[in-house]
Amino acid sequence: MSEIYDIGYRHYDGPRLGRGYSARALAVHSLRGIFGLGRPARSKVVPFALVAIMMLPAVVNIAMMALVQQRGIPYSGFAVVMQAVVAIFLAAQAPTVVAPDLRHRVLPLYLSRPVSVAEYVGAKVVAMTVAVFALVAAPLTLIFVGELVVDMPGPPATGEFLGAVVMALALALLLSAFGLALASFTPRRGLGVASVITVYLLSFGSVPLIYGTLYSSGNESVAPWAWLMSPFWLVDSVQVWLFDTPRHSIESAPYPNGPASAAVLVVLIGLALLALGLRYRKAAAQ
Repeated sequence: MSEIYDIGYRHYDGPRLGRGYSARALAVHSLRGIFGLGRPARSKVVPFALVAIMMLPAVVNIAMMALVQQRGIPYSGFAVVMQAVVAIFLAAQAPTVVAPDLRHRVLPLYLSRPVSVAEYVGAKVVAMTVAVFALVAAPLTLIFVGELVVDMPGPPATGEFLGAVVMALALALLLSAFGLALASFTPRRGLGVASVITVYLLSFGSVPLIYGTLYSSGNESVAPWAWLMSPFWLVDSVQVWLFDTPRHSIESAPYPNGPASAAVLVVLIGLALLALGLRYRKAAAQ
């Protein structure tokens, strides 16, 4: 003879906040995870240590402006100079955004709610983009505030600062889309870290070599296109075109024309987002 037990479950009678709220909640949850918020202390060590390293040149810049009335790293070149730290942050934290859901196979659980694959991927990309953008924009803003407080001779470099912030957002979107796409192809966090950092090291090391080889072999018109193989120099080339800032390639080597660089930037972001979406459609179907 069967029995029925009342274990206290009740229907949800609260407000229905909709799909937009679900996507925003997922983005906020992912952003908190990137910085280790709500997780053990060891999860906070790497992201906040890298944030501190990024802020150190800003403090040095302000000290130089106050003591010797000279600027240090220019706003437009800050991301290029600090690219190794940004790449390490991306490699260390991108797998934390995508690997756990893939490893524990909880993606179908997310998609059982009114959240589509596109919204899920969009929330992850937004979270990573905000994190990388904050990593670059925070020291830039600190330097600019320091410049205003110190009252350097001449007008403040407001235009260069604003241009650097805009391009920091473009760089963050490009890096986040590619970093998450690379990390999503393995559920293992260690392999995800290795894949992202390997791609960065290959682009950083090979681009100047390819440029030098092409230039020395007489292909001066083709050589500048080699810089577009690195995300940092690609974004810098667009910045030079849009805001007329100095080039920050090695030995100030020339870039391709600005519209072509901007087109490459848009295409690469689109391809990375497409690859990420296809990867998650396949994962959701498993």
